[in-house]
Amino acid sequence: MKVVGFSGYSGSGKTTLIEKLIGHLKHAGARVSVVKHAHHDFDIDHPGKDSYRHREAGAYEIVIASDRRLAKIREYDAPAVPTLASMLAELSACDWVLVEGFKAAALPKIEVWRAANGKPVQYPSDPRIVAVATDEPASLPEPTALPVLALSDVAAVAEFLWSDAERYEYVATAARAAAEAAAEAAAEAADAHAGRGAGASGRRGPSAGR
Repeated sequence: MKVVGFSGYSGSGKTTLIEKLIGHLKHAGARVSVVKHAHHDFDIDHPGKDSYRHREAGAYEIVIASDRRLAKIREYDAPAVPTLASMLAELSACDWVLVEGFKAAALPKIEVWRAANGKPVQYPSDPRIVAVATDEPASLPEPTALPVLALSDVAAVAEFLWSDAERYEYVATAARAAAEAAAEAAAEAADAHAGRGAGASGRRGPSAGR
């Protein structure tokens, strides 16, 4: 399968771009999956539902399925940082995986940057960024030789991916999984350190690629 990441600060338009790209790729006949890094307290289950009661009773995993969809909920015994490799291993066969978050993962990424956000760009310090999607190319704060794509032109973004599809081929290996886990753990530690330095309240601004 082909895997590409989308990085950028909160409010840059990553989710909207991915949403439109899913439809565009699917219309072209591709099977598309998404992996997203969420905050620790997210939940897709609700009190009173059978599956919620099973979790509360202590089940480690619950699989819920119908003739239309399937969901699996895993409850960790202790906090555990998910790695991109472990998340990709959960997926069924597909053509494209669009990744939102996992900013330290070793995969090619498109940076999404919106001028009105007033946030710095990441491409000068991240060699894995292969293109920039933005609403105002002329406002990019630093020059770049990377392809610059119109954030509103999902067809152009899709064409960019198709034009060099082999670049995004993902081959899972034990060495790659270990390297990604180490890089992601280092990024988590750096984020935690930045949070402690944000002041007594521990409040932080919008995070990049998370």
